[in-house]
Amino acid sequence: MSTLGWTEIRVLVPLGWEELVAETLNLGPCSSVAFGRPTLASAPAPEGFEYVRTFVASTSDTPELRAQVRNSLDELAARAEIDELAGLALEFRELPPEDYANSWRKVWKPFRVGRLAVIAPWKESVLRAHDLRLELEPGGAFGSGRHATTRMCMKVLQERLRPGSRLIDAGSGSGILTVSAALLGAREAIGFDIDPNAQPWAEQLARKNGAVDRARFLTAGFECLPALGKFDALLANIYSDVVIEHVAKLREALEPGGWFAFSGCPLQHVEATRAAIVASGLQLEEVRARGRWHTFAGIR
Repeated sequence: MSTLGWTEIRVLVPLGWEELVAETLNLGPCSSVAFGRPTLASAPAPEGFEYVRTFVASTSDTPELRAQVRNSLDELAARAEIDELAGLALEFRELPPEDYANSWRKVWKPFRVGRLAVIAPWKESVLRAHDLRLELEPGGAFGSGRHATTRMCMKVLQERLRPGSRLIDAGSGSGILTVSAALLGAREAIGFDIDPNAQPWAEQLARKNGAVDRARFLTAGFECLPALGKFDALLANIYSDVVIEHVAKLREALEPGGWFAFSGCPLQHVEATRAAIVASGLQLEEVRARGRWHTFAGIR
């Protein structure tokens, strides 16, 4: 697999507002966020401030994306009516290929969601007898696996997935949910993502975890669904406006009686997302919340 280049997007944020800015940076190809200075050798943030950093593949670092990041931060300040968030200092910096991986090695920690123990290859981890080991080396802009929406989906997977099921993962990114489904007993788990940089990382994750015979990945959008047939289970950890737009297609991909979980919905979009799910004919059984993020689960 060829080495990808990365751009760091760094924002200087007043203390207390880091999480809000981090959520604002979770747009387009920017889905992994780190806090603090990049290295111990870097200058610390000025007193009363902290750095919030996200990363984007060089192929996605366009003038349009940079303008979108700037506009999103400006809109946050206007919407929240918080003067100290106005005009946040924003910096874009190209990274050598190794910088991103090395920075993650310093800050990333293993975690457990139910039976799934997500560990890093460079750390020694003690597993419990019933643990399912999932080795993850965060790479690119596809997430560390620790985001609330990912963890909620991993929890729903363990509660609802039946051995031998066929599962589709819309907007699969790093592939962590697709591979988790394979490890939990899916006979076939297919992930698709429109970002061409996602597929190589996801396939590498499947190889590392011995799941290549049950997990496969496509570079595609929702147009791929009809050709893939019907599924027993469906995950979509993506922006809520995308779920709203494509929920009818997602419903059609499910077998009658199949289950779904839609995550990635912030608090302000809950009612619109709920209405779209119900209007599509899907049966909504539960809504879970973790902080401001919500996950919808139910059946067809």
